[in-house]
Amino acid sequence: MADITITVNGVKITAKENETILNAARANGIFIPALCYLSCCSPTLACRLCMADVDGKRVYTCNAKAKEGQIIVTDTAEIEAERRAIMEVYAINHPLECGVCDKSGECELQNYMLEAKVKEQRCAIMSGCHEVQDWGNIRYDASLCIVCERCVTVCKDKIGETALKTVPRGEEFAIPKEYKDTMSKDAYAVWNKMQKSLIDKIRDENGDIIECVKCGECSAVCPTGALTEKSFHYVSNAWELNRIPAANPHSSDCSLIYYEVKHCGINDASPKIYRVHGEQNFAPLSAAARYGYDFENADAVKDENDKKELIEFIKHEAGTILFNSFITNEEALILQKLKEKFSLKLVNEDAYIYQRFLKAMGRCSGRTLYKGTLESIRESDFIISVGSMLRYDAPNVGYMLNSALKINRAAALYCHPISDKSVRDFSKNLLELNYKAGSEEALLYLLLELFAPLSELDDITSEYLQTFHIKETKIIDAQEAEIITSKLWDMVGLEDKSAQIKAMKAGKNSFSLIIGEDILMHPRWQNMAYIAGTLEHLANFETIVIPTQTNTLGVSLICELDKHEEGKTLGYNRFGDMTMSAFGDGFDMPALNQQEGTFANVDKRVVPTNAALPYSGYELNDIASELGIYAKYTIDYTQKLPISAGFKEIAFDDLGVDFDNAGKDKRGYEIASQSVELSKTPIGCETITLYGDVVYRLNPVSQFSIFTNRAHELKRKGVLFVSKEFMDLHNLCEGQNVKITSQSGVILYLNIEEDKNISGNFACLPTFDKTLNVYPFFEEYRFAPFSIEGIDNDE
Repeated sequence: MADITITVNGVKITAKENETILNAARANGIFIPALCYLSCCSPTLACRLCMADVDGKRVYTCNAKAKEGQIIVTDTAEIEAERRAIMEVYAINHPLECGVCDKSGECELQNYMLEAKVKEQRCAIMSGCHEVQDWGNIRYDASLCIVCERCVTVCKDKIGETALKTVPRGEEFAIPKEYKDTMSKDAYAVWNKMQKSLIDKIRDENGDIIECVKCGECSAVCPTGALTEKSFHYVSNAWELNRIPAANPHSSDCSLIYYEVKHCGINDASPKIYRVHGEQNFAPLSAAARYGYDFENADAVKDENDKKELIEFIKHEAGTILFNSFITNEEALILQKLKEKFSLKLVNEDAYIYQRFLKAMGRCSGRTLYKGTLESIRESDFIISVGSMLRYDAPNVGYMLNSALKINRAAALYCHPISDKSVRDFSKNLLELNYKAGSEEALLYLLLELFAPLSELDDITSEYLQTFHIKETKIIDAQEAEIITSKLWDMVGLEDKSAQIKAMKAGKNSFSLIIGEDILMHPRWQNMAYIAGTLEHLANFETIVIPTQTNTLGVSLICELDKHEEGKTLGYNRFGDMTMSAFGDGFDMPALNQQEGTFANVDKRVVPTNAALPYSGYELNDIASELGIYAKYTIDYTQKLPISAGFKEIAFDDLGVDFDNAGKDKRGYEIASQSVELSKTPIGCETITLYGDVVYRLNPVSQFSIFTNRAHELKRKGVLFVSKEFMDLHNLCEGQNVKITSQSGVILYLNIEEDKNISGNFACLPTFDKTLNVYPFFEEYRFAPFSIEGIDNDE
């Protein structure tokens, strides 16, 4: 969109053409009140506080578009009087319980009452009684609700759920007619809406509440105490909490979070995390980020004898360090230095698989890093997601897909063997392609043909055509292209949707491609990396390759990783011959909510995180210093991260920690992508055939690892998640105990649970429960054959 100039209250500002006036003003630091509007959501016009005069005409700035040369006034005496009248209406029958309300001290209604200088209430009406409702981790107090509809809007437009709606209040107390003639039009409209409506959960035909993802975003955006976290009810005053900026430690969005901390109580001065907040105006949080906060290693001790034993083991016995990507960049650099000093192997399967994929993709894209970001997805008008169950694997990526569909009126292809009803319901402009598991390579070739026709890519066609037994030539005619496309649709197990997809992409100009873990772990990953790189390079896709753990990208850029272990193993938050762990298994290490450091997130930004809680044991830096790799503090390594990999020589304390008024992430810095010589082209095409029953490695929504499962609000037992089709086909029932067996003969006993959002003949096996050893069921690929047998629960 083109830049334009508008004038707000006598100040010339720059805005984007067709951006809302409210957004433009906020981005330029000009305050316009609004109780109902949220950035990147559709306006509801519920509060009307954002009124302004534009070229002499009254408008609502949450809905009015900025146009070149507009003269906008937001603070006339008449407008201020109108806003005061609206705020007086909001005070009618609002309970005077601010002293004990959980929202007190951070309540927007309180703030706007003071801003509008409300000193009296000139209207009154009888009010009914409404019981507080229990919505799982959220409580809803209708007496405090002003029906701003933020909760409904954020659920629909940002999260992609349809869990909330407005319903009739059900009271017989109508507003006396004389008020309509004596009140301002806007104040009466706001009162009338509030008097008639309430918020409720959407229910099914049986009256049962439809389950949502329980992300808590509805309570985060509520401007009053109507929606609050149940675990925070009557626990603390908001102003007593110390807000510590950090990054989501559980997944690669690394969203900005604030740990809110204070002492445990009168008799216990030790700090405790009471809740987590985010920057709800710009970046929604997943359930794991919001509720997975108390996973610290609270019982760590410094044992000098254990430290000596660990140091001797590293010096003289260890051959390999096993670790995962739930670590900071600084820890990754320390591990790399230990590898170099002691000739150790570094084994991290997650980061190794990601590292090799990026390298292969770069040979066709000409870049070390992919081009896309979460914001580029939100701003795209055509998005393709391949190989990821987004709501489960990467919720924030799913939020951006949904936002693009709802707000940007984009179109999308969502490609995965398992059907997800919630994603399918994002928009009518989304086409779900449930391809055959194992045929991902053919699907990517199909996308290449649909979005970068081979007739235009004559540098790769010769070798590629061999796959389809078509004569070798540098030119593909229309008939040959049709043969290729038809064969590809057959390979993925779907009817030909080419015409529908071409119609969907007509007139679209900005394209995003989301690559998920299924592609990275496919046996044909290398050729698929070449195809992805070709799509980015030649079809102008903004691509994202989703990092599979919190700091997968950072580890893959910093560490020289090995595929296989040798000799005795030292496990870092993994089991080894000797183990360093935040779980109390072996030598104590701090959890991520007890550390300072940085992550490299999905946006390729180095973002800081801070310690919310104290830690009384040794850290990895202490061990490295004893071994001759010295730094006073772990964060001394922040400015020493490898410049050759795109990092910058910036000290930890110099990294930004917030968003600007326009919603741009100013945390840290963007990692620089390096140029790569184009050297490879896609060749060949194969599909994998999976016989019999198939299990898929997938954690449920809100769970990512054993770390999230330590949090008290998320902790649960691992089960086998299945579709209704799977249960019916195998004559199983909800909660039944089953015996599952891998191809290699490994056996697990666990219960089954229906996931009502998924369909297809699939079962899903999670990894978050450390009591279940699920990895023997899979090699690299996330799909694997298995057998299942129901067990009588009475046995």
